[in-house]
Amino acid sequence: MQFDNQHCFLSGELLNKGQNKFPIFANWLTEAYKLKEMPFKMLDESMLSYADIQVPCSETVAKQLNDLELTIQKAFENGYESVKELDQDLLFLWVAKTVYGVIFNEIQSAIKQQNTFTDGFNMSQGLIHKFGMLHTMLQKVNQPIVFEDFKPYSIFISKVNNLENDFAYRDEINTLTFSLRMKDFGLLVNLQDNGVNKKYHEEVWEKMKDKTLHPIQFEELCAKVFYSAYLFNRLPEYHIIPTDDTIFIEAMPLRGMNAKPIFDDWQFKTYGQVVENFWKAWGFLLLEIIKNPEKPMSFILDENGEFIAEVSL
Repeated sequence: MQFDNQHCFLSGELLNKGQNKFPIFANWLTEAYKLKEMPFKMLDESMLSYADIQVPCSETVAKQLNDLELTIQKAFENGYESVKELDQDLLFLWVAKTVYGVIFNEIQSAIKQQNTFTDGFNMSQGLIHKFGMLHTMLQKVNQPIVFEDFKPYSIFISKVNNLENDFAYRDEINTLTFSLRMKDFGLLVNLQDNGVNKKYHEEVWEKMKDKTLHPIQFEELCAKVFYSAYLFNRLPEYHIIPTDDTIFIEAMPLRGMNAKPIFDDWQFKTYGQVVENFWKAWGFLLLEIIKNPEKPMSFILDENGEFIAEVSL
């Protein structure tokens, strides 16, 4: 990983002067949803626009990313049924490109700020490991990489009854979690959990996966997964096995030698705070959400644990 503007963000090759930066949010997306000037809040509270989120990129990598972008664009524009049929590895790569692009810009911004301090820029070893593995897996865009008998991600794709011009984007770079709601679908991804967040929420997901959701239901699912990603207490480890023509990535067992559960304990008050944030558009307050602390407000399941088919707000 390099975070200067002289090397391609993915391949690391030295760039010629004048080579263009690659927009992380493609023109088809920024134009359709008028994102070019829409503010994008960075971790240091500064504001960029979606159009400002760019990475230095070689012509070869840019071509491969554009090919990926065209596939994703076609599916996204056709809506839920097409997105559901996509190869999930392609969805993973597109989301990974987006999240890593945001990480790249966040780190560049942090380096600029912290270069004014004598200690320079520091990042935790855990984050370096996570971001480094995401960067390695993203190489699948420009070279043959095989995930050997595992998928590094959890992906949820829902049909959502969105308003016509809805565009709801969210990411959490510490946990590598991403959500997007647009057209008639919602996409929710954890990029580096080896699928355990999907297993963790399997019971609720089975009841809602084939249903058409109200946006508030999808945002509730997002709150659950963003929170469980925070509770996930393992740092996934991988074996990388290069051969002459392919790179194989194998996942190490998440349990390892540790008898501790993979997820920390679910705290209803903390979860309520997360839901409050995801439900800002509907104005629900924490006190309403956790009025019954053991059973927080839900628009997905009723008191009997059945899916709520019609949401009235």
